[in-house]
Amino acid sequence: MNEKPVVLIVDDDPAARQATEMLLLQQGYAHHLVSDGAEALACVSAVNPDVILLDVMMPGMDGFAVCEALKTAVSTQHIPIVLVTGLDSKEDLARGLDAGADDFIHKPVNGLELRARVRSMLRIK
Repeated sequence: MNEKPVVLIVDDDPAARQATEMLLLQQGYAHHLVSDGAEALACVSAVNPDVILLDVMMPGMDGFAVCEALKTAVSTQHIPIVLVTGLDSKEDLARGLDAGADDFIHKPVNGLELRARVRSMLRIK
């Protein structure tokens, strides 16, 4: 694979999107940033991401709904999804897994953990 892996970053908070992008900047990935779930679903076929970092708590369509939509569509079900969340209850974890999430990372995001989880998802893919 000669192309850079593409990471789709979905978060309604501009500062969080930028922070996530900065934490991954030195890794040589191509980044595509979107601000909500509907935009993520609309652009995923054009962007063709290798990994999706998906915020859970977003207005309108939350991350659980976006994850479920992506994992039930044949064309996108193979894309690894890491839910990025401030939620930490067992119920929220179970809900994310039921929606099809491949991994989780908790906010505030730790750069070392984020990079390791993205690398892991790229290996799995």
